[in-house]
Amino acid sequence: MQNELDDLLTVLRFPSVSTDKTHDNDVRACADWLARKLQSLKLNVQIHETPGHPVVVARNEHRADRRTVLIYGHYDVQPPDPLGEWKSPPFEPAIRDGRIFCRGATDNKGQFMAHLRGIEQTLAEDGDLPVNLIFLIEGEEEIGSPHLRPFLEKHRDALRCDVVAISDTGMVARGVGTFTYGIRGIACMEVKVKGPSIDLHSGIFGGAVANPATMAARLAATLHDDQGRVAVAGFYDDVLPIQDWEREAWNALGDSTPETLQLTGAPALFGEPGFHERERRWARPTAEINGIGGGYQGPGSKTVIPREAMMKLSFRLVPAQNPDSILDLAEAHLRRHTPPGVTLEITRGHTGPSYVMDPHSPAGKAAQRALKQTFGGHVALIREGGSIPIVQAFKEVLGVDTLLLGLALPDSQLHAPNENFVIQCYHDGVRLNRALLKELAG
Repeated sequence: MQNELDDLLTVLRFPSVSTDKTHDNDVRACADWLARKLQSLKLNVQIHETPGHPVVVARNEHRADRRTVLIYGHYDVQPPDPLGEWKSPPFEPAIRDGRIFCRGATDNKGQFMAHLRGIEQTLAEDGDLPVNLIFLIEGEEEIGSPHLRPFLEKHRDALRCDVVAISDTGMVARGVGTFTYGIRGIACMEVKVKGPSIDLHSGIFGGAVANPATMAARLAATLHDDQGRVAVAGFYDDVLPIQDWEREAWNALGDSTPETLQLTGAPALFGEPGFHERERRWARPTAEINGIGGGYQGPGSKTVIPREAMMKLSFRLVPAQNPDSILDLAEAHLRRHTPPGVTLEITRGHTGPSYVMDPHSPAGKAAQRALKQTFGGHVALIREGGSIPIVQAFKEVLGVDTLLLGLALPDSQLHAPNENFVIQCYHDGVRLNRALLKELAG
């Protein structure tokens, strides 16, 4: 079994952190390794340069009588911080209790490497694939894929396909084939709350000058009402209702409250009234403060009024909500509620639209058949709360749907210390790839 994992363990050792310039060489080295691996399978491979990190594209010989399937993955990973919370070094894969612990193990190296291994097995056994393959692996997903849409537009003709398949989402439980037919969008911003031109002595000036840290807290508190509903005017105007068949499908999965409490360690659930836990995560929009701070952070006391404080915000969006419009509403809200004595500097971050497809379409049914062959039993039809901005770009630029077939378990700890990937999920992913390509071949 170890030989089966060698390539995965190798690619995991690259600290390919796309957001950190000090790792640019590591990101490039990972792309080069993938290109060599794909070339070893006798695929036609190109490394395409972008203004950021490169895109690796591999394809077999295309025939006019076959359907074309584009498989997407990303080789970049999140930063490993905080390092002190890892039980083993974040870029030295460690196997414990049937899991591989390493940054990127699930997000997304383990998942796309399962597809690569499935392709390798099929080529070794059959000498060819049942479809025309385009394997596209990028290095900027964790920073919002800023250069991938222009890449798709530039290479639109070469990338034309019948459907896209991505494994970068989750399973509802181990051994349960899961088809994610919708994901939330995202819109980010950073807010600086500015007061005096320098840090001030809190004894000399306290009570006479507004404290930006205090005002940032007051401003943050205006984003929600006491029950957890977003208080930004117009925020819910374009939100579409959850369909009856969706509620029935999600209710059939059982009550997720105990599992969510166990996974998160939260003392209780909290959120928008009138919706159960899965509905809040999968089909309702949110406003979150991802970071807030200002002033002295060291040991002991330093009695200052900080000259500025900051907040990092993200909004998870559902179908029909426009990310830019939401940022307009949020900025207007923040400026309208700015406390006296401070000013705001707002910087908009990356955005990505939500995505939803019909899981009962021909491609959706083919995906469900492949999942059933791989996992048996009932196939879970879900939406998911995370965001993959490039999925809607595939729809808009290439005009095709994306099949989201996740291999991540709820406790994979994506973006957190001790990220892990269950080895059985990797092997299941290999089998899923082989079944999926046969089903999509029609």
